[in-house]
Amino acid sequence: MLAAQSSPLSTIGFAVVVLITSTAIVAGLAWAARRLLGLPVGALRALIAGLLGFLAAYFLGRSLQAAQPGHPVAFVGVAIGVPLIVAMVFIVVAEALVPSGMLPQPLEIIRGTRQAIARSRRYWQISRIAVRHGLAPYLRGQARRRGNAGSGREALALSLRQALEEGGVTFIKLGQLLSTRRDLLPEEFISELSQLQDRAEPAPWEQVEEVMAQSLGAPTEKVFAELRHEPAAAASIAQVHKARLRDGEGLGAEVAVKVQRPGIRATVEQDLDILLRLAVRLEDRARWARAVGTADVARGFAAAMREELDFRVEARNMTAVAATWPGQQRTASNNIQVVLPALHERLSTEHVLVIEWLDGVNLRAAGPLIERRGLDRAELARVLLRSMVYQITEGGVFHADPHPGNIMLLTDGRLAMLDFGSVGRLDAQQRFALQALLLSLGRGDPAALRDALLELVNRPDEVDELALERALGQFIARHLAGGTAATPEMFTDLFRLATRFELVIPADIATVLRSLGTLEGTLSLLTPGLDIASEARSYAADHMGTVSPLAVPKTAAEELIALVPVLRRLPRRFDRVTSALEQGRLSLNVRLFADERDRRVITGLTYQVLLTVLAAASGIAAALLLGVTSGPKITTNVSLGQLIGYNLLVVAGILGLRVLYTIFRNR
Repeated sequence: MLAAQSSPLSTIGFAVVVLITSTAIVAGLAWAARRLLGLPVGALRALIAGLLGFLAAYFLGRSLQAAQPGHPVAFVGVAIGVPLIVAMVFIVVAEALVPSGMLPQPLEIIRGTRQAIARSRRYWQISRIAVRHGLAPYLRGQARRRGNAGSGREALALSLRQALEEGGVTFIKLGQLLSTRRDLLPEEFISELSQLQDRAEPAPWEQVEEVMAQSLGAPTEKVFAELRHEPAAAASIAQVHKARLRDGEGLGAEVAVKVQRPGIRATVEQDLDILLRLAVRLEDRARWARAVGTADVARGFAAAMREELDFRVEARNMTAVAATWPGQQRTASNNIQVVLPALHERLSTEHVLVIEWLDGVNLRAAGPLIERRGLDRAELARVLLRSMVYQITEGGVFHADPHPGNIMLLTDGRLAMLDFGSVGRLDAQQRFALQALLLSLGRGDPAALRDALLELVNRPDEVDELALERALGQFIARHLAGGTAATPEMFTDLFRLATRFELVIPADIATVLRSLGTLEGTLSLLTPGLDIASEARSYAADHMGTVSPLAVPKTAAEELIALVPVLRRLPRRFDRVTSALEQGRLSLNVRLFADERDRRVITGLTYQVLLTVLAAASGIAAALLLGVTSGPKITTNVSLGQLIGYNLLVVAGILGLRVLYTIFRNR
């Protein structure tokens, strides 16, 4: 009876020992394969390689036992080497077919599957919207033929606007962005997409209050003495509520509380994912999409949208713009100023933004207030334009979306800028180049305009500067000669001309262009005939005229002071060089591979060449030895030379696989 009871126990014990031994062998093979390859290998690939090596070891052991009985110890090198080679071959082939980093992790696969299902449902909705509005052929890279090209574009623009409105917040925002890109779309599309309005029904108060409480870390009644449930404004991403602070540095102050709509981030992220996929697919299929660069436009739009969803970014933008705002005083008239709302940074989070409450109306509804106060529309437009030009050419941080909804006319006659979720930033060199561009336009100087333009763009290796200067001269004659009023399209034509000469416009400068295009629509509500380009040139001329006489001597003095140490050493060094040249002792010292990066490259190449030579030599020696049947016998069928050949073949395989893996891994 005891024997009957111990038999199952011994079987279980034997199974445990086999399992532990097998696991150790698999782990050892995976570890050895990773070490022999010399570069990082993913854990999943190493584990599969170890399992394959273990299977190879099992079958090889049985084959050796059957074919070469009596001397198993002699073949230990082959028994270990072949499983290692099998494991390494799997890793190298996997790296060649699917480079590291391309396969997602298991959790990512599960999460990605759920996202793919949700994306498919949303994609199906968008596809039905596109089909309903007749846009399906264009999404496939085709175009329907129409008799009248102009009327066809108008009908297509109308269909596009209606489809974007039905698509929701992300697509409405995309349409608003495209409505400012005169460099990409015909006028029919610009006109139609400009009608897109970002309005939405208010979210339920219970959900909004929950977002506020979670973001502020306290119930709303502990933060605000008064908080109106009805929003003062509601858009697709956020809505604004009027409130009064309970305590802190703004005790009793009236504030505007901007709250992100509940659940909007998930919707926007899903739509952005679909939009990026559509843009890439269109660029692959349609010539017009490649010309427009839909993938780059979509990526830039996605980055801007993600920033707009994080109100901490808007708070930082407001702080950056406010730091440059004191210089705005020169842009104001005697009666009109442009102001910013004060930021309550302590209460601002990712989903909530608290700023000063300003009494007024946006420019779309400002007509009655302008009439009641007797304000000069042209002066309002001029002050707003000069404020934007100041931000672009001097401040370096500017409002990138100055549409009428983001500009308020206050009850006291001042102008205010709101919603700094999207701003542009320019460095000092870009600002100076823009000033030079505006001044050269004012003087009608094509050579100076060419130099300023080349400072703003990314130029190719070969640019026909003479042809570019001639084209710019024709541009000036067409837009500015004979007292012709400059139009907003002038800037668009200028950058289209740059594109013709393969001058790539950086994203920062494209943002300037987009802002000016948006500003043109805003100013047209005040004074439709305002000459934007002329006013901008006038501003630059006034600014440079007042600053240059004082700034140039100061700048020159600073540069001269910086050069004094160099100038002191220059005569002595020049004397030493001329003396050495006169006496024939002048020589040049060149240190090869002085840079550590160069040494690493040469070392790596030498190492790979050496491994390749050793692998080839081992393989050749193995082939020669395998043909030697004479000499001492290890078994009846295998001589000592052949045994050494088998082991050298293993060495050659390991060295060759290491070289191949290094090549594939460093692609």
